[in-house]
Amino acid sequence: MEEKTAEASIEEFEEVGKIGARIREESRQLINIGEGVLDIAETIEGMIREEGAEPAFPVNVSINEIAAHYTPEFGDRSVIGEKDVVKIDLGAEMNGAISDTAYTVDLSGENGKLVEASEKALESAIEIMKAGVTIGEIGGVIEEKIKEYGFKPVANLTGHRISTGMLHTGIDVPSIKTDDPYQLQAGEIYAIEPFATNGKGFVSDTDQVEIFSLYMPGRLRLRESRKLLNHVISKYGMLPFAERWLLKDFKSKLLLKNALKEMLRMQVIKAYPVLREAGSGLVSQTEHTMLIEENGVRVLTKK
Repeated sequence: MEEKTAEASIEEFEEVGKIGARIREESRQLINIGEGVLDIAETIEGMIREEGAEPAFPVNVSINEIAAHYTPEFGDRSVIGEKDVVKIDLGAEMNGAISDTAYTVDLSGENGKLVEASEKALESAIEIMKAGVTIGEIGGVIEEKIKEYGFKPVANLTGHRISTGMLHTGIDVPSIKTDDPYQLQAGEIYAIEPFATNGKGFVSDTDQVEIFSLYMPGRLRLRESRKLLNHVISKYGMLPFAERWLLKDFKSKLLLKNALKEMLRMQVIKAYPVLREAGSGLVSQTEHTMLIEENGVRVLTKK
């Protein structure tokens, strides 16, 4: 990703939104029993690049109680099972404009209500969103709809505001009612992503980390770390990246691991641990990117 100083236009966000929507719909055919998780992720990332964009973050393939941040590691041999609830979260970036969208596939045919809960919660949020609506109100609508289906919203996973070159800009939209008074502003762009579960309703970190992003450039001792930092800044900017992506440019896995460890220790990068539902409940996710307008929203990732 080249460094970009100018703000991306609404038209650019619309274009990358259309790309995200097309890839979301086309990629559904990949989610089949026996398919390799690594193959799915890399195929979707390849589809994004074929559209002239770049992945805005590593494609997430989060299964069953794994709620988010699971992107396969290099050499991952896991496959989709016949009873799996599979969440695909993908993003596209082009000239600093970003789209973020997600869907859930229930391969068992037994968890349709869980999938529908997150889908309808997103629809309910879209119906009320416009300039002046508060973050707390949006979370309340999402929570109410998910509970109508007999499930719990995942309280500590949130949607987020997007800006040029930045996937997360510090304004989060939870799936529960809060007292957050922040009001949506016309022209802002948000990714809203309700998560529903039949578990405890919150997620916990696991020990597995495959996704990182730049936090604060700083002084590093190891030559390989400095080389990696320059590579991350020039290629990914502030957007998340996967360790498996780096292995294509850094042939030694040991040197790469050591560089990542130093960068984490010095807080040059931050990690995104794989997140598991605390009660091992199944989780569904649905997500759209949208532009806030005075009297509603324009869904940029609408098919």
